[in-house]
Amino acid sequence: MEQMQGLDAVFAAMESPAAPVHVGSLLIYDPSTAPGEFVRFKDIISFFDNRLQLSKTLRQKMVKVPFGIDYPYWVQDSNFDLEYHVRHVALPKPGDWRQLCILAARIYARPLDLSRPPWEMTVIEGLDNIEGVPKGSYAIVSKVHHVAIDGMSGIELMQATHSLKPTREPLETLDEWKPEGNPSQIGLFSRGLMRASTLPFRQATAMAKSTSGLMRAAKGFVRKDYDLKAILNTPKTRFGGCISSQRVFGAQTFAMKDIQAMRAIRPGAKMNDIMLSITGGAMRHYLAGKNELPETSLTAMAPISVRTDGERSSMGNQVAAMYVPLGSDIKSIEDRLDYVVAETTKAKAMTKALGARQMADMAKVSPNPAMTLGADLYHRLKLADRMPTMVNTIVTNVPGPPVPLYSAGARMVTVYGMLCLVDGVRLGHVVHTYLDDVTLSFTACREAMPDPDFYDSCIRKSYEEHLLALQNFRESAERIETDSPKATASKGSAKVTTRKVQPKPKPKTKSKTTKSGSGKQNGTAKHDA
Repeated sequence: MEQMQGLDAVFAAMESPAAPVHVGSLLIYDPSTAPGEFVRFKDIISFFDNRLQLSKTLRQKMVKVPFGIDYPYWVQDSNFDLEYHVRHVALPKPGDWRQLCILAARIYARPLDLSRPPWEMTVIEGLDNIEGVPKGSYAIVSKVHHVAIDGMSGIELMQATHSLKPTREPLETLDEWKPEGNPSQIGLFSRGLMRASTLPFRQATAMAKSTSGLMRAAKGFVRKDYDLKAILNTPKTRFGGCISSQRVFGAQTFAMKDIQAMRAIRPGAKMNDIMLSITGGAMRHYLAGKNELPETSLTAMAPISVRTDGERSSMGNQVAAMYVPLGSDIKSIEDRLDYVVAETTKAKAMTKALGARQMADMAKVSPNPAMTLGADLYHRLKLADRMPTMVNTIVTNVPGPPVPLYSAGARMVTVYGMLCLVDGVRLGHVVHTYLDDVTLSFTACREAMPDPDFYDSCIRKSYEEHLLALQNFRESAERIETDSPKATASKGSAKVTTRKVQPKPKPKTKSKTTKSGSGKQNGTAKHDA
């Protein structure tokens, strides 16, 4: 039995039927690499069953303390049933991307059963009419509650359900897992009372550890190393407010070499800066198309992992938050990238000054009754519709492996992230890298985004603008090189040299989005989740 940490308890308290707090992914597999070039559902079940021992998350359930006086506990589920957690469905013909994403959005919108280990995987067959996907492929929609994992521990879970070789051979190690019975409610209540009595001392210790960080941050404000002006001026948009129970989902795939090349536009830019700028441009185009573009920049919350090497396989969340303006009010790509790089530098400096680890540790000593009551009142009173907006979206970056992964022998073709939404944040983005691709996917509340096709086109348009900016940058650099004194002198010499001009890069993009129901596109179609 293991007790949750404070931040995990926050996610447990935030759970509601309209806003389930789980994260997940849509993964597509090519079975042609598997033994016999075919994968049956029972092969997947057998493969997972043998690898359960590699993850603590898969067989642990949450047990709450009576009256919520303390954080819940993790217990090894004595009634664990793998076939309850792994389901099997098929798309009707023609089996296209539109149908897959409609189904994925609907599956993802449903809450998990928190009386069992909080995860599900749904195998989806019939993907025979999706461009770029091999015939006979299947997909898996995974859902894991946020109380169990963050982005980095989610990678560990993916490694537990995949192998590096296309094989179904069982692991040679012996599974030593032992189930546990449900703990006594009286015992949990008594233990909770004892821990509650020590809470003031634990809070004082955590505050003492964070004091130095607060002082460093205060000095930074005095020196104007960073400021909160952009965050405090975060505008209200349709992506704020209370959330509904319906979701839409969409995704695109870019060539990693193109994204990496775009870093040259702004020296010092990271890949994350490029993706933040692309996201800011997409939201700019979408809101402008609705005549709702604010004059001030939209703000994104970017989670930061503070997980140490010794905590790589541990459950729960080890994250802090970084708030970054997206420059959505800036039309020029070059100027927006300058702004985003500058703001992320400030945000990182502020996070470092405060101490990301200390920020995460402060959540571990928050009183559980207060968190539970606060989350319940926030939802019931619809405070998200009344309170100032602090963040317009979430952009989380999940690094994937640079080598192929296999499940039951089938090669994973691609992966798209899916994000939980809560009151106040009705649009989220996941940047996921895998092999030579970068995927940018979005999960949104249907009431906030009834036309995901239009937003998908906005992401594509923003990406193409960045690609054009890269072309202009290269052409400008070539002109400078040609017009340099050394190049001019060479033109007047007897020796004639030729200059190799780099070809203009062609964008590699696969536009993918959900669409459900009937109706016209171009921002008017209705999409179910």
